[in-house]
Amino acid sequence: MSTRRRLHRLATKTRVRVAAVAGPIAGFWALELLDTVILGGRLDQFGVQPRSVAGLWGIPLSPALHGGFGHLVANTVPWLVLGFLTTARSAHDYWRVVVVSAATGGLGAWILGAPGTVHIGASGVVFGFLGFLMGRGYWERRWSAIALSLAVTLGFGSMLWGMVPVLAGVSTSWQAHLFGWLGGLWMARASAARGRDK
Repeated sequence: MSTRRRLHRLATKTRVRVAAVAGPIAGFWALELLDTVILGGRLDQFGVQPRSVAGLWGIPLSPALHGGFGHLVANTVPWLVLGFLTTARSAHDYWRVVVVSAATGGLGAWILGAPGTVHIGASGVVFGFLGFLMGRGYWERRWSAIALSLAVTLGFGSMLWGMVPVLAGVSTSWQAHLFGWLGGLWMARASAARGRDK
C-alpha cells in the first residue's frame, strides 16, 4: 500500500473516531440547551429512579441528561479525552464501553440509589472509559497498553474518589460511577480475551 493511501486511511479512521466521540457530546449539549432554555429542566425527571419500575427507563436515557451546564461541562472534557483514547485500537471498543457502562452504571444507581432520588449524567460512561483504559494494561500485558493505563491513571486517577460514598458528596451518583467503572473493566478483560482468540 502506498504512503498516500495509508495516510488517507488513517485520516478516514481518525475522522470516524472523532465523530463517534464528539457526536454524543454535541447531542448532549443540544439537549441540555433545549431542556434549560425551553423546558425548564423538566427532562431531568426521566433519569434513573432507584427501585422504581418506571425509573428503569432512565438507564438508557440518563447519560444524555444533565443538571445544568456546569454538570455537562464536568463530563464533557473527560468524555472527549478518555473516549478518544478508548478508540485507540478500535471504534468498536468505544461503543462497547458506552453501551455496557451505561447499562451497569444505570443498574447500579437503580439498585443502590436512595429512594426518591433521580440519577442523571454521563459520568457513569466516563468512569467506564476510565475502567477500560486502566484495565487494558493489566489484561493485555503489552507495553503500549501498560503505558496507556499508567498515563490515564496518573492523569485521571483522582476521579476514583468519586466512587467512594463518603467522599463523593450527596449530589454525586457514586453508584453510577462505581458500576460504570466496573463495566469498563469488564470490557477491558473481554477485549483482551478476544485479542488472544484471534
